[in-house]
Amino acid sequence: MPRRYRPERRVIPPDPKYGSVKVQSFINRVMRGGKKSVAARQVYMAFDIIAEKTGKAPLEVFEQAIKNASPIMEVRPRRVGGATYQVPMEVPPHRQFALACRWIIGAARARSGKSFAEKLAAELMDAANNQGSAVRKREETHRMAEANRAFSHFRI
Repeated sequence: MPRRYRPERRVIPPDPKYGSVKVQSFINRVMRGGKKSVAARQVYMAFDIIAEKTGKAPLEVFEQAIKNASPIMEVRPRRVGGATYQVPMEVPPHRQFALACRWIIGAARARSGKSFAEKLAAELMDAANNQGSAVRKREETHRMAEANRAFSHFRI
C-alpha cells in the first residue's frame, strides 16, 4: 500500500562560492555527522584541485561528471503472483542527480591513499571523462535494465 501523502521537497539555498544549488546539495551529501563546514571545505578544495589540473572551470567539470554518472534507466523489483521481477523503469531527474552524487562520493571514498579532496577531485575528473567507478556503476545499471527488458510490461 502506498503512502497517503508525499512530503514536500525542501528548498536548498545555493552555495555561497558558486551560487549553485547542485553544489550545495552535493556538499550536503558529502557531509558526515552534521559537519557541513568540513564538507564544504573538502568540496571546495577538490574544485581548486580540478581547476589547477584541468584548467577548466570546476563547475563545468562537476556538471559534466554528474551528467555522465546519471542513470537513465534502472530496475525496480515488482512482485507478480509470488515471483519477483526486476522491472526496468526510467529514473526521474531528482533521483538521477541523487544516484550520481551517491556513486561519485562512494567511489571517491573507496579510492586509496591521499586526502578526501584529492580523491574526490580525481573521481569527478574521471566521471567528466566518462571513466571511473561511478560511470562504471551507471553502465552496470543500464546493462541490468537492458537485460530485463522482457519484463518492461510489468510497469509499476
